[in-house]
Amino acid sequence: MGTRAVEVAPERYDRWRERFDANNPDGPQRVVGVSRFEHDPLALLLVRRGGYATGTAAGGRLTSHKAGTRYVQSRTAAGGWSQQRFARRRANQADELVGAVAEHAVRLLRGSGARGLVLGGDRALAEAVLEDDRLAELRDLPRRELYDLPDPRFAVLEEALRRARAVLVTIEE
Repeated sequence: MGTRAVEVAPERYDRWRERFDANNPDGPQRVVGVSRFEHDPLALLLVRRGGYATGTAAGGRLTSHKAGTRYVQSRTAAGGWSQQRFARRRANQADELVGAVAEHAVRLLRGSGARGLVLGGDRALAEAVLEDDRLAELRDLPRRELYDLPDPRFAVLEEALRRARAVLVTIEE
């Protein structure tokens, strides 16, 4: 027996559950967990090497947003001194990305009254952005983490908002 997770839009959940229960009265599937993320407004912060998107949302709609790209060199097959030089360059570029994203996050998210935080992209980079002291108010907010999202763009930010609001249903098969 395995389990799987299903994301259901909050406005559809009641009808979805009625249909699920009607179709599975005695198994073979059963709901073993339901997780809601009912925080409003939300702060969203998505960051990966090469791109970022941040914004605020209320009532399921983005109220402010900023998305952009920033080059961070990928790994190289070079060895010796070159490998170390490229690693330093990559680290410097990642630091610059974190700094730039933190500036946008401070401008859009600080003082937004957010009651929940959605993080996505690269876990280490997202956490590095949150280490900025100006974003301290966001650190202890309830979180929904979506680290499986692709490179952040506006459409991905909208998808993150949709997924963050979804009811997460765990089904045992």
